[in-house]
Amino acid sequence: MATDAGTVRIAHSSDLHIDAGAEAFSVLQSVLAAAREADVLVLAGDVFEHNRLPLRLIDQAARLLGDARLPIVILPGNHDCLGSNSIYVRGGLGDPENVSVLGVTNSETLHLPSLDLSIWGRPHHDYQDMAPLAESPTRLAGRHIAVAHGHLHLSPEDQDRSWLIREEDLAAIDADYVALGHWDRPVQARGRHPHAYYSGSPQFAGTMNVVDIDAAGKVTVERTPLPGSGARPTS
Repeated sequence: MATDAGTVRIAHSSDLHIDAGAEAFSVLQSVLAAAREADVLVLAGDVFEHNRLPLRLIDQAARLLGDARLPIVILPGNHDCLGSNSIYVRGGLGDPENVSVLGVTNSETLHLPSLDLSIWGRPHHDYQDMAPLAESPTRLAGRHIAVAHGHLHLSPEDQDRSWLIREEDLAAIDADYVALGHWDRPVQARGRHPHAYYSGSPQFAGTMNVVDIDAAGKVTVERTPLPGSGARPTS
């Protein structure tokens, strides 16, 4: 739901790393609860720890996502990539009407006309290196979100890392907000794009990013605590 006339609210999280442990879905439930007042929830990669989870857990995750009753956009990351045994291909995670998996249920771009919003992201198709933000498309709606899962290139030492997000790619992108995943800690990519942020893993950050884009294109980003985390909101 929009916070006021013309404003769209996007909740952004990543790196939940759901596995087969006893508390496997508690972090997902916390993220969904914190996103209840948002118009869209974006999960920027590594929602799952690996692609070997049994079907019963995939089904449980699909039910939780479907019950959330808000649009949820998932970008497959390096842990849960779109390989032949992908959790997104062999399970029913994209079956709920409110869930979109970029590269599976639709192309790399999702259009939400009712919100005048487009969301683009390049999924990890395998475990090999790739450029998450290179050659990004131009915006196709009044509001545009880019989603990328990779390592921000900060120094020459980063050159040997995989899945690099380079300064020139961030500088060139035409987006109101860039939702980043892969880092455990929440970080703003200062100097490379005014509104490019890692949300951080919910387990470490205790928060998710909440992004408001008003009718004039003004963007406000706040870190909102997850239920029970004890974290404080920051902007």
